[in-house]
Amino acid sequence: MTVYLDHAATTPMLPAAIAAYAEAMTVVGNPASIHSQGQNAKRMLEEAREHVAASVGCDPIEVVFTAGGTEAINLGIKGLYWARAPRTRILVPGGEHHATLDTVEWLAAQEGAHVEWIPLDTLGRIDLTALEQAIASNPSDVALVTLLMANNEVGTVQPIAEVAALAAAHGIPVHVDAVSAYGHLPIDFAALAAAGVSALSISAHKIGGPVGIGALILSRRATVVPLIHGGGQQRQVRSGTQDVAAAVSFAVAAVAATKDLLGEQLRLAALRERLVAGVLASIPGAVSNGDPQPAGRIAGNAHFTFAGCEGDSLLFLLDAAGVSVSTGSACQAGIPEPSHVLRAMGRSEIEARGALRITLGRTSTDTDVDAFLAALPAAHAQASRAGLADRTPTF
Repeated sequence: MTVYLDHAATTPMLPAAIAAYAEAMTVVGNPASIHSQGQNAKRMLEEAREHVAASVGCDPIEVVFTAGGTEAINLGIKGLYWARAPRTRILVPGGEHHATLDTVEWLAAQEGAHVEWIPLDTLGRIDLTALEQAIASNPSDVALVTLLMANNEVGTVQPIAEVAALAAAHGIPVHVDAVSAYGHLPIDFAALAAAGVSALSISAHKIGGPVGIGALILSRRATVVPLIHGGGQQRQVRSGTQDVAAAVSFAVAAVAATKDLLGEQLRLAALRERLVAGVLASIPGAVSNGDPQPAGRIAGNAHFTFAGCEGDSLLFLLDAAGVSVSTGSACQAGIPEPSHVLRAMGRSEIEARGALRITLGRTSTDTDVDAFLAALPAAHAQASRAGLADRTPTF
């Protein structure tokens, strides 16, 4: 039996979303065409947009479909930055997802942006005092603030309303990466926009929809420079023929994900608490990371560090035992790296190398938790015997 506990990476597609996708793919017609078949496709697309909009509390016109969460984040950050020229400062918390990190670093290297990193506290939450001071030092040159709604590794929820208020006092737009929070936390974009949030990014495959479609929720009052030109679709923000079938499938997943959000939160939180208690009871020295309070984290997220062993070793040993989890650390060019999130939270490099992320989702059960807890002690014992790898490169 294979146990899947990496829902933060992607979650299985809902059968209803698969069925809707397959049926919609049989429909012929470009939604930009004015004949009857094109208008039928447009009707399907706009109905899907309405359902996605309802899932995040925004107006349908504010939903800009993209090719996924990464494009939505790029469009939100780059688009706001370019629209705010000649301002150059971008304020970013440490520990962001690489879709944000790589985007702002590209802007620094290619567009002259000045990226300023705002520290996190030991739970992974942005330091609001440091953010306020950074804004106050030169507010007229801040192009935007961008941050996660909830950390994708340790699950800690960020104080979005407070961040937006600090930025709004100086007319600074805020982009929120809600990809990891979507379907796990209630999102009311109208309220966030009123507080000062300009744009918010989401992705379908995190909630049981297809890979390859996401959305930038863009306030009516916000202005972005588009990444893609050539047709003027979607408020001229994102040109190109829209994927009707993917949007229809996305909408089915969006409706399902928000139908009983509170009930699913409570179910996953109970599973998570049993998992965390089991790990701490069976593995001496294991440390649970992120906010320990249920209201302060994504319900299905559990994150640990294990002293004296590599998270990668644990991952491979658990995989061999039929349990799929994640280290939560970046792996670029085949070189494992310590968790940059834990490093931003003040942990040492050695601690950050022992990270393991377990994320629960719609298909997770007590049996899955039992299987993980049964497999972990042997995997930990073997990984501990192997110890920490020598990270000195050899050529």
